[in-house]
Amino acid sequence: MLNLLYQRRSIRKYQQIPIEKEKVEKLIRASLLAPSARGSLSQKFIVVEDKNILEKLSRSREHGASFLKNAPLAIAILGDSSITDVWVEDTSIAAITIQYVAKSLGLGSCWIQVRNRQHNQDLTSEEYIQELLAIPENLKVECILAIGYPDEQKPNKTDEELGFERVSFNGYGK
Repeated sequence: MLNLLYQRRSIRKYQQIPIEKEKVEKLIRASLLAPSARGSLSQKFIVVEDKNILEKLSRSREHGASFLKNAPLAIAILGDSSITDVWVEDTSIAAITIQYVAKSLGLGSCWIQVRNRQHNQDLTSEEYIQELLAIPENLKVECILAIGYPDEQKPNKTDEELGFERVSFNGYGK
């Protein structure tokens, strides 16, 4: 597992190869297996394979989402704010769980932040996506994951890059 953590990198370029149904099903299972606070199961997921919708989702932010139009798959990660006040944490755990499973299946992925981002001057990214995907108001959009077969190679992380100086024992700075 630790080796997988060293290998996972944000991938923004994808081969134009559809993801096999079996792999999509594994990603869905991974999303549903992700833990949630007090077992609330507050996370909801929208799997998108339609190229027209992917292209529209790629315009959900002012910057940083355009590569989504070339991904064969996206998963919007939603949190039900009517169930729990820690939906951000629940959705974040689900998102990274999906990303690690994607990597284990030979797929690349990239987190596209939605919460607290703008579509344009008058509309948030979340509002744009809620309208596009017919998402109820109580479901909040944390992020979208772009997923596909990588068309770029990035080096594994190394111990030198980890920043061990960020770790303290038994109190900060120790």
